[in-house]
Amino acid sequence: MTRFGLPYAERLRSFGAVRRLFQSGHGGFIYPFRYILFAEPDEQFSVRVLFSVPKRNHKRANVRNLLRRRTKEAYRLNKEIIHGCGKNISADVALIYSSKEICDYKTIENAIKRILAAVVSDF
Repeated sequence: MTRFGLPYAERLRSFGAVRRLFQSGHGGFIYPFRYILFAEPDEQFSVRVLFSVPKRNHKRANVRNLLRRRTKEAYRLNKEIIHGCGKNISADVALIYSSKEICDYKTIENAIKRILAAVVSDF
């Protein structure tokens, strides 16, 4: 049975890990997200994710919260793409919403699916 939650352990929150991700990670752009990935081999599989919607592009907090909620929901429902890869890695992923427009959920979900497929192929 697949668990669709997003527990606290799957969120990237330590300052050192975020710094390492942005300094040593690599990534790309799939509209409307810029993603950054840092992966290394490990004994146990783990993926931690960071969601960001910059204030520079969306001034209103309610819009940023809406976009962050849509992104988290799309990731939460499609994370089996990355969890089902069968490799023992420790990966940190940052999803940065880069568009100035407010995209609908379907666009965000399709982008998240493509990003997760790209992340799996990078392993």
